[in-house]
Amino acid sequence: MSPDLYTDYFNFSERPFSLLPDPDFLFWSQAHARAFSILEYGLVTRAPLTVVTGEVGTGKTTLVQALLKNIEEDVTIGLISNAQGGRGDLLRWVLSALNIAPNPSGDYVALFEQFQDFVISEYAEARFVVLIIDEAQNLTHEALEELRMLTNINSNKDEILQLILLGQPELRHKITDPALRQFAQRVTATYHLEPMDLTTARQYVHHRLMHVGGTGKEISPQAIRLIHETSQGIPRMINKICDLALVYTASAGHRTVSLTTVKELIRDGVILPTRPLPLYLKNPIDIPEKAAE
Repeated sequence: MSPDLYTDYFNFSERPFSLLPDPDFLFWSQAHARAFSILEYGLVTRAPLTVVTGEVGTGKTTLVQALLKNIEEDVTIGLISNAQGGRGDLLRWVLSALNIAPNPSGDYVALFEQFQDFVISEYAEARFVVLIIDEAQNLTHEALEELRMLTNINSNKDEILQLILLGQPELRHKITDPALRQFAQRVTATYHLEPMDLTTARQYVHHRLMHVGGTGKEISPQAIRLIHETSQGIPRMINKICDLALVYTASAGHRTVSLTTVKELIRDGVILPTRPLPLYLKNPIDIPEKAAE
């Protein structure tokens, strides 16, 4: 096997199923198109809070990267990932995301004034500040309430600060807690990305294969069905399985990923499921044909 793994073998321009978020590969399923429209709606309407949730690997980060590619020049973006900590720590994350050096000895009030002065100065230059917080399910109730307080900077008819929160399903449950009802009242739009059904997964696999110059038939329909079952419709897991299946197929000198190849992947234990597999998938030798046709 050459260092390119299988791209030359299949005449691909690049690997079709890389795990890295890449907006160039974005597949516009109905769910992703709707989630993107919610993100755009939040920006266009200057919504103080927009929330998009979904399981790990459903494509939330890729959607945000696509959004950033089309952002207007009058928007200043701060992107925060995995923010943690108590009161004041979040504000330091915010300042860092906006390339503002926080005063190391400043108390919470001083840090807030630093942030507020920046947002107002941007507004004076006809610019709006948007904070995007990824993995927001990790934020405590206290931190979410702190974010809500930041939106108090908005006044009169202009919303000069917007927050976009991305997170796993726990975030959706968290913000519906009665203790965060004031936060929930500030949320203008929210969308939850569900895993792909089989039809969408097939379209997704074909899209990515053809995007790199393939025919779209390098993975058989039977194999895709089992890949969908095993991945439980999570795009990142679909990518991982398809990528490894193409490696196995090329190393065996075959031209199409077969049902047998996917069974071998499962049997060899090279796929670590993010959620419990259906019972019949735990012994791939005994997978019924009707489950994969």
